[in-house]
Amino acid sequence: MENKYLAKILPFLNEIEEDRRKQFEEYFRTVPMWLMDTFVVEELEKGTVFVQEGEPADMIFFIGKGLIKATDYRIYGINYDFTMFDKVYAFGGMEVIINLDKYQTTLQTVTECTVLKIPKEGFKKWLDSDIVALQQESRLMGEYLLEQARDSRMLLFLQGADRVAFLLMKRYRKYAQGGVLRMKGDRQELSDFTGLCVKTISRSIKKFKENGMITTQGSNIMINYEQYRRMEEMISGILAEDL
Repeated sequence: MENKYLAKILPFLNEIEEDRRKQFEEYFRTVPMWLMDTFVVEELEKGTVFVQEGEPADMIFFIGKGLIKATDYRIYGINYDFTMFDKVYAFGGMEVIINLDKYQTTLQTVTECTVLKIPKEGFKKWLDSDIVALQQESRLMGEYLLEQARDSRMLLFLQGADRVAFLLMKRYRKYAQGGVLRMKGDRQELSDFTGLCVKTISRSIKKFKENGMITTQGSNIMINYEQYRRMEEMISGILAEDL
């Protein structure tokens, strides 16, 4: 399949960064024409829940533009956001691989998003008939699950401010531009991702600012490379592990 045709079907590919576009092109390198005919592109507003845990898994989603997060509500009904995605994943693909009828997590947009939707049955038919596509989806799923297991293991040994620092480190690695991370200092959002109360988040941010490990500008948090390295050294000393 020529990349030009994929870009015609998915015009947002001409608007996204090169690395992300290449991820799409690689993922759909062997996709058949009959499956492309079922592609639907949809624009979602910020805060939209587009996959609900426990509902029938009948659609596969790919995020063309924007960020989404995964949320777990099963722990005493508490809203726990355990990851944000920035790579090209088939959301719903895990359910296909391990033959589950219902979605296993809730997915919500963090920003406005452009989403590619593919019917589950067509996606499954493609994987069943194409070993290259099946191996690719299995690899991506394995990498994601390995990363989540590793992060969960690390968080077992981190409390309070150390847990916040671990999250800020991960954000820096994923979203820093020109050596600087700029992010909103939303205490509730940080609470949802760390499992800590808002009061603990506020104390941690204050501590980091006083120690020169972060810089604040209004409600925003900024971290440069030197500040990131200080956090990394602090967490590495606790975990005694190469981060």
